[in-house]
Amino acid sequence: MNELFIERLMITALNEKLNGNMKNNPKRIKNSTLQMMRRIHTISNVNTIILLFIYFLLAGCGFYSLAGSIPSHIKSIAIPLLDNQTAEYGITEDITDNLLEKFTEENILRVVDEDNADSILRGIIKKVEDAPSTFTKEEAVTEYRYTVVLDVEWYDVKNDEVLMKSQYSGWGAYGLSGDSGTDGIDNDNDGLIDEEDDDEIGDPRSFAVKVAVSKIGEDILNKILSNW
Repeated sequence: MNELFIERLMITALNEKLNGNMKNNPKRIKNSTLQMMRRIHTISNVNTIILLFIYFLLAGCGFYSLAGSIPSHIKSIAIPLLDNQTAEYGITEDITDNLLEKFTEENILRVVDEDNADSILRGIIKKVEDAPSTFTKEEAVTEYRYTVVLDVEWYDVKNDEVLMKSQYSGWGAYGLSGDSGTDGIDNDNDGLIDEEDDDEIGDPRSFAVKVAVSKIGEDILNKILSNW
């Protein structure tokens, strides 16, 4: 296999991606991949290996999921302040700010105000639960779980239709100590505890709220940027 052959494959894949055809031609991707695998033992040039690696990146699911998920006429999104049907103070601002931050950082859709938006992301906070989750043998509480439940709707302004309507939830755990970095709990469910986890720091309940809010934001962002 030479560089020219791989370059042609890459150009073909990229053109199909731009035309929205890759989603409908999984067999072609598979066949092209198999052909390259059969010939890979002939590769000796470092530049060719780099080109091959780039081709696999372009043909991967992650690359094409972004292209196929968002209607072509939608270039921007508005995220107005969420409605709150709970008594939890400040949670509306926490989730809204987190969503704005995540979409701004991702920069797939421009974040604008409602008057100039191609699409609008609206949400209603349905439930906030702060309940014991772990007990000792004597039934004393050792761990609490903070959970937020949110209904979300992504609306296409131009076509006057709902593109996505789902419910999301996120949670964080916390204990009774004064610092989430010393409470012996995996507060953010990442498999790391206290000094093992640089993220775990500060007031335990506040950190649990932050974890729950961030999880919801990530799930919503991933849903919109993936196939729906």
